[in-house]
Amino acid sequence: MLLRRCTAVVLCLLLVGLPALAGPQTGQSAGQINALIPAATKNSKAAKAKDELNWNDLLQTDHAGRVRAGLKDGSILSLGSDSELRIVQHDSAAQQTSLEMDFGKVRSQVVKITKPGGKFEVKTPNAVIGVIGTDFYVGFESNRTTVICYNGQVLVTPLGNATATNNSGHASSGSNAITVGAGQMVVITSEVPPSQFQTLSTPPDVLQTSLSSTDIPTGGGNTIAHHGHALRWTVIGVAVAVGLGVGIGLAVSGGGGSTKTRAPNPNP
Repeated sequence: MLLRRCTAVVLCLLLVGLPALAGPQTGQSAGQINALIPAATKNSKAAKAKDELNWNDLLQTDHAGRVRAGLKDGSILSLGSDSELRIVQHDSAAQQTSLEMDFGKVRSQVVKITKPGGKFEVKTPNAVIGVIGTDFYVGFESNRTTVICYNGQVLVTPLGNATATNNSGHASSGSNAITVGAGQMVVITSEVPPSQFQTLSTPPDVLQTSLSSTDIPTGGGNTIAHHGHALRWTVIGVAVAVGLGVGIGLAVSGGGGSTKTRAPNPNP
């Protein structure tokens, strides 16, 4: 009888101890926060420079906050104010990255993907944006996804009943995806009928606003207490981006004779 009791006690202790033996269930590392303007959180707790980022971490900013994060593969994410971004997955070895943004704006400077099957995707409620290595902006507000490509090429796929408007990219053969190149933009929305589809290049003011709205000024260390709006991009870069946008717009309009409709400001 005593032996049975001892055996039962030992078995209970072993069963209770199994989770401990398996080790803590921690997330896989995705990178770290490099700089921020206060009023930003990670998983609902105050964020700090050098904080590690793991898979499924949620970054949030309020009206006075911004965050710049470095991923393990060298890509950089610059999250603007009033934004929410979840790092669903970042496998730097396999080059598999998936981000979700329910609202706000983010600039992604992505290293070139060279691994077979590699991907870098940003998903909003009505679109999926995929890249192979580029520099681009994504904003989501009022059921509209705005995508601006600064360098490289972006593939934008509307979800559900969403359609493309204010599009200066071009449709991909055999799918509803839209290829957006440097100096181009597209807006994905579920509220504008397809008959209102318009074609135009990215206006310079929209291009500048998208960059400044996700920028963190240099100076004062990794945590910056003031709410600056310094624009850290070169005159050469602006000329190239705007020149590409104007050239594309002229090509689409057949030489610039038609009147182009202005794109909605991605940061009203």
